[in-house]
Amino acid sequence: MTLSDPLDVPPSTEISRPRSGRPGTGFLDERLRLGTTPSATVGPYLAIGLTWPDAPFAVAEGTAGAIWLRGRVLDGNGDPVPDAMVETWQADPDGRFAHPDDPRGAVVRPGFRGFGRSQTRDGGRYAICTLKPGRVPDGEGGLQAPHVDVSVFARGMLDRVVTRIYFADEAAANAEDVVLASLPDDAARATLIATPADDGYLLDVHLQGADETVFFAV
Repeated sequence: MTLSDPLDVPPSTEISRPRSGRPGTGFLDERLRLGTTPSATVGPYLAIGLTWPDAPFAVAEGTAGAIWLRGRVLDGNGDPVPDAMVETWQADPDGRFAHPDDPRGAVVRPGFRGFGRSQTRDGGRYAICTLKPGRVPDGEGGLQAPHVDVSVFARGMLDRVVTRIYFADEAAANAEDVVLASLPDDAARATLIATPADDGYLLDVHLQGADETVFFAV
């Protein structure tokens, strides 16, 4: 329960009991006012009801050009997180979003919804079936490199963490990307760049530790 003012308590949270006249009986001599309670961490229940059978499919498997984004979610010790949830949001190969507010017009890729969601399993592994995104404007007159926006929810975290997946075989575009350029060094940039695999790309997400993934304040 979170209240704007701990002293402004609705009647339902005020408890009063009759004066007992005897100290130490456990009865209150005046109203008890309840203050704010601490925030709750995200627990291991978090994926229950939040994932569904086709959630990992931003496009149907077998769609022309479909790829798999795969990896693991790891904690600060390098151990897999078995019950995290990974969400992705991205443009289509033409650089358009499946959203009515995209000023460039509607997505023309049938079946592409731009959003995927995967719970981790089998050693903290996630998997999203999607299309490789195109470049989108960077707000400064240029274009961002192809990337996928990623949110990770996991036990022990008060809120999601937000990162990106870029692609190692887009070196020229990556070199022009204003977000990658804003990072302090190549080691930081490397935490966001997925490597090619037989059926797509691989990138592990490190929540903490020496190899911690770069996360963004959004």
